[in-house]
Amino acid sequence: MVSIKEMVSRPLGYSGPDVPDDDLLRACVHCGMCLPSCPTYRLTGNEASSPRGRLWMMKAVADERLDLLDPEFDEQMYQCLNCRACEAVCPSGVHYGPLVEAARAQLEEHRPRPAWQRAARKVGMELPFADIRRMRLMVNALRLYQRTGLSALLRRTGLLRLVRMETLEAMLPPIVEPPLVSGAEKWTAEEATDTAHLFNGCVMSTVFPHVNRAAGRVMAHNGVSVDVPVAQQCCGALHVHAGMMDEARRLARINIDAFERGDAPVIVTAAGCGAALKEYGFLLKDDPKYAERALAFSERVRDVTEYLGSRDLVPPTHPVAGTVTYQEPCHLAHAQRITSEPRKLLSLVPGLTLDEMKESSLCCGSAGIYNIIRKTMADELGDRKAANIAATSAGTVVTANPGCAMQLRTSLRRNGTDMPVRHIVEILDEAYGGEPRMANLPG
Repeated sequence: MVSIKEMVSRPLGYSGPDVPDDDLLRACVHCGMCLPSCPTYRLTGNEASSPRGRLWMMKAVADERLDLLDPEFDEQMYQCLNCRACEAVCPSGVHYGPLVEAARAQLEEHRPRPAWQRAARKVGMELPFADIRRMRLMVNALRLYQRTGLSALLRRTGLLRLVRMETLEAMLPPIVEPPLVSGAEKWTAEEATDTAHLFNGCVMSTVFPHVNRAAGRVMAHNGVSVDVPVAQQCCGALHVHAGMMDEARRLARINIDAFERGDAPVIVTAAGCGAALKEYGFLLKDDPKYAERALAFSERVRDVTEYLGSRDLVPPTHPVAGTVTYQEPCHLAHAQRITSEPRKLLSLVPGLTLDEMKESSLCCGSAGIYNIIRKTMADELGDRKAANIAATSAGTVVTANPGCAMQLRTSLRRNGTDMPVRHIVEILDEAYGGEPRMANLPG
């Protein structure tokens, strides 16, 4: 019989929903193959800051040898960038991402955050990301803010620094085009052989709408008619990474409903979104109404480079002269294991030369909102990436994820260069001539 004293002193373990899967935890054999691929271990040299160390801590909490609310456990679960580089090299096939996400969900459920902090976190995540209409309103306001010159004025006066918004504001690229609204645009191929749906995304459709439009034009050039289903929302990736699983599941159900008609592929231009959408089956595995539908949906999801790279494309004829280097988004290279297709697409562009950078797949430090909440380590990784870019002969950096694009732009500027950062489909669109094949439809 366990005494009252033992019960009181026993460490707090996992409980409730979203417990780290014990089978996944036991899959780790602590071989250490993951250590060289882990960005935080590379920076710190600390065993606890490695996937192996973090998995040991997760298992210790599961076995009640370590308290769930231990400050070091909290620190390591959130110091992790969740870049998934460890998964790509793990000989045991440990599915690390869902484990660290479940551990964060447990922390959010059980740790006593101050009320103001919980409220700020909820507002910060839900105001822009829970409803795409709010995101569009906010980005339209930012677009106006940039076009009127107010942004330059506030930087000159130092007001942005005073309110601690200078770094966040500097991450924003120039927002030139209005947001791409679901259902309002489509691209029709002249001789269509296939159809596809475009996943709009919250950041891609608002901050980078030109990328989604470029993707639509490139696919139309290659015989694929593309539409943007109405009612879709944010993919929920940021909520999953933050341990806000209920909100992530709500968004997942909305998206599954929005794309459920037909069986056409769902094309994604953001690597982080694609990785999240491909894991809806795991996210909703315990939902009796959506479990099978989530798996079916995830099987249709394709990154735009994955989809185009698997097809025989019409050769582009417009030269894009210059040298580029390719920054591999973590959730494309590691989570989705898509590495050859982006390079194949770049090789098709006449006049373009690819100069590979060192550590192209090492995390740039973006990692969702990591570069906002953990700026010091994110900046270290960003500076490392900027140095590797500078060591190439490239005049442009190419990537395939909005968070990476913003982090790269900020890191390069901090290191003294305004080198352009572009999405792969922007380069392809230019090589095809960029002709508008877009039909504007009623609201």
